Amino acid sequence: MKIKFSKPGKVSGNVIVLTVNEGAGLGDIGGSLDADSGNALSRAIKASQFEGKRETLCDILAPGGLDVDRVLIAGLGKGDISARELERVGGVVRGALGNGKAKDVTVIVEGKYGVSEADAAAAIASGFMLRNYSFDKYKTKKDQKDAKPPVKSLTLVTSAASGAKEAFNAWKAVAEGVMLARDLVNEPPNVLYPAAYAKRVEELTELGVKVEILDEKAMNALGMGALLAVGQGSTRESQLVVMQWNGGRKGDAPVAIVGKGVIFDTGGISIKPGAGMHEMKGDMAGSACVVGLMHALAARKAKVNVVGVIGLVENMPDGSAYRPGDILTSMSGQTIEIQNTDAEGRLVLADALWYTQDRFKPKFMIDLATLTGAILIALGKDHAGLFSNNDDLANRLALAGNETGEKVWRMPLAAEYDKLLDSDFADMRNIGGRDAGAITAAQFLQRFVNNVPWAHLDIAGTGMASNKSPISQHFGSGWGVRLLNKLIADHYEGAAAE
Repeated sequence: MKIKFSKPGKVSGNVIVLTVNEGAGLGDIGGSLDADSGNALSRAIKASQFEGKRETLCDILAPGGLDVDRVLIAGLGKGDISARELERVGGVVRGALGNGKAKDVTVIVEGKYGVSEADAAAAIASGFMLRNYSFDKYKTKKDQKDAKPPVKSLTLVTSAASGAKEAFNAWKAVAEGVMLARDLVNEPPNVLYPAAYAKRVEELTELGVKVEILDEKAMNALGMGALLAVGQGSTRESQLVVMQWNGGRKGDAPVAIVGKGVIFDTGGISIKPGAGMHEMKGDMAGSACVVGLMHALAARKAKVNVVGVIGLVENMPDGSAYRPGDILTSMSGQTIEIQNTDAEGRLVLADALWYTQDRFKPKFMIDLATLTGAILIALGKDHAGLFSNNDDLANRLALAGNETGEKVWRMPLAAEYDKLLDSDFADMRNIGGRDAGAITAAQFLQRFVNNVPWAHLDIAGTGMASNKSPISQHFGSGWGVRLLNKLIADHYEGAAAE
């Protein structure tokens, strides 16, 4: 789909979209159109009793004076509307096109916004682009009800066309990162096994990202006994992938993002129930976010140094799989008694976090993981669980979450919870019991950050099979890319970091 921006003039396309504010301007709809067309549209809107509420639509046949098939009126609601809300409007518009013959769509950007008209146009285009995403490459026969309408082009008409085009460069980079993350989560595990995943990450080198892949021999030499144990029951070799984007000042300490990449999780010897196990192909959504974020930062030439680290493993119940009762030695030297092999993601992250802080000495670390079912019980699918040892980092994440719609909710960390991990046989055990499962999992991870400012995002409810939204309709949501891009752009990039 081609996206372009143009100044007001003769309107073309077989579908035209107009935006209106609730309760204002309904009599002047279509200011960019000729008077007769605008009046006809206003009469049609009045007859339909459309009020312009946010994310509502009025779908009408085009007046005779317009050489188009269809006109959509998109409501903006009352008062100023933010870029995030405009992005959702773009998604609503794309969703409304359904299976119609919407080949060329034109959006006339005029109305009362809380951002500049250029940013408004860019945000609407981003939402349209994200909603346009599909993952059907394995369908050899596509039912008509599943078929996407052949949208070939989206044109946004705005008096700030040049500014909108420039602003969209960054929005597009982030949207591409989100869609890359979605692709990775949606891929079947027989296609995206650890080595194949690592190979796909290498494609980021085309954008200037430095990619390094550590195989099992290299990880064994580093003493990554926790991560390697998780994958030892699989015929697929585990991998650790390191990505570096050096867009900031030379020598400036990087920010570090670490992702859990359990490509498929059977639970191992502590095997999961069969129902729903197919969704465990998405147990690598944290790692997918890291890859998508690195794409976004590199594609928009972010002025910051960032390290992305992902541990890629399969947790399988082979005869050589690790067992409950085993004691593992992590890269940090700390020993771990295994009481449940389905608490495997924290083992992968334990070595990945220690490796990251030890090698790169980052300003801070954030890890993302579909870590616990307990966070789903606590927060459902609208918020990710946030755990942190640093109030400034936690507060900035919460703010970025509110502004992007990828919301987080801070959960406690305390010595009382940490004690639940005490083991009679090792430095710790890998589960803390039934109570406070998401918290004890975070406490476990905190033992491997070595006092570096750190935040853990438990995305079990948001990273896969999350609630659908105007811009996300698929199993893989790409959650976290927009959140972390916003965090970095606002606080750690260029002038903001000084």
